[in-house]
Amino acid sequence: MKNVPLDTVDHVDRAVLPIGTDYPSGHVLDWHEHRRAQFLYGATGVMVVDTDAGSWTVPPERAVLIPAATPHRVRMLGVSTRSLYIEPDAVPWWPATCTVVDVPPLLRELLLAAVEFEAEYGLSGREGHIAALLLHEIAARTPLPFHVGIPASADLAALCRAYLAAPDAGVTNATWAARTAMSERAFTRRFRAETGDSPAVWRGRARLLAAVPMLRTAPVTEVAGRLGYASPAAFTAAFTRAFGTPPSRFTTSVPPRASDT
Repeated sequence: MKNVPLDTVDHVDRAVLPIGTDYPSGHVLDWHEHRRAQFLYGATGVMVVDTDAGSWTVPPERAVLIPAATPHRVRMLGVSTRSLYIEPDAVPWWPATCTVVDVPPLLRELLLAAVEFEAEYGLSGREGHIAALLLHEIAARTPLPFHVGIPASADLAALCRAYLAAPDAGVTNATWAARTAMSERAFTRRFRAETGDSPAVWRGRARLLAAVPMLRTAPVTEVAGRLGYASPAAFTAAFTRAFGTPPSRFTTSVPPRASDT
């Protein structure tokens, strides 16, 4: 099924419903939730998925597992998706929070095949076996660290979401503490208690996540400068430490320069 609203087929008696959807760049699926769990794969482009608990950036050729009944928002940046909507009872092992995973060639080809199915595809033949194999392949995936947590407190959450929207290397712990009318020490202690990270570590990861969509249209050198890194080499080293792959792997529109890698 392609470009079919989920609510028109959600009633169908199939544990796995594959749907492919194309979105214009910059399209936002505002806050919503699904009765089913969702495996959301971006065949192209970058997705940013927000929940109350965190923000997940999904690079090209990756996917995010979204638990059933989880309110979320998705920003699509040049994305063509291949989604699986899955009955929760069929995947008791599904993670309790959103999780970004890789999509190796076999899983990708299974997804591409599955979105050609009709809603009431056959369960006993090829289509049923593909649907079952998809669940086995997803269960074998390892989580990737493309996310940051969002504090539960409204004032800290507002600081974090504003920073995600416009990362600024000039922001310090003192800046944030002043905005919450707290001492820097008390602010840092409270922030760490709610996120598990110091504010500086959190902002560093948020800046690196912001780089992923930027790399679609800008070279590594430019992205490094926009995010306040002293050099492309420093940015590349930080990005590779955080995500296990260099930023040049995510440049789609602009070829990487020798100095970027």
